[in-house]
Amino acid sequence: MTADNQRAIEAILMVASEPVETNLLAQLLELPAAKVDELCTELASTYEAEDRGFVLVKVAGGYRFQSHPDLAAYVERFVLEGQTARLSAAALETLAIIAYKQPVSRAQVAAIRGVNVDSVIHTLQQRGLIEEVSRDAGPGLAVLYGTSKLFLERLGLPSVDDLPSLGQFVPGADVVEALEQGLLPDALDATD
Repeated sequence: MTADNQRAIEAILMVASEPVETNLLAQLLELPAAKVDELCTELASTYEAEDRGFVLVKVAGGYRFQSHPDLAAYVERFVLEGQTARLSAAALETLAIIAYKQPVSRAQVAAIRGVNVDSVIHTLQQRGLIEEVSRDAGPGLAVLYGTSKLFLERLGLPSVDDLPSLGQFVPGADVVEALEQGLLPDALDATD
């Protein structure tokens, strides 16, 4: 019976275009969600032990097959062959702001970046990386944006809570203080 259930999970995940949530698999297989998680863990271990070219991962709230991380160079060459559409620096900055500050309005993103972000937000929406998540309760009922499931899939993250901490990208207090000291007029006079 376990083998049949595992085969069913494989078949469902093979045709799914996005991660399949545990509860949906449980409904389809008429099993408890805990049993589905157990079966998926067993499958993932089997694939890893057999050193397959793919892995079964839990990402963006569900399970999916993806290529083995060791084979990223080959997959990258295949996927990028003939593609030139990459995100611009402005789009990456905007996406990072939305990811870490969500839900956030267009005006808030523009205030942080210091430039108009209308076209960048439109591009990110078209690519499916961000989406409207709610409306601000204040005047004008501004649209609030957040990242999408596709964003989580592309980064291989189960949820936005798994984004790396911003602290690791910010210099320590001693570095900031040294930079500030270097910018003071007295420091400039001392070097002359």
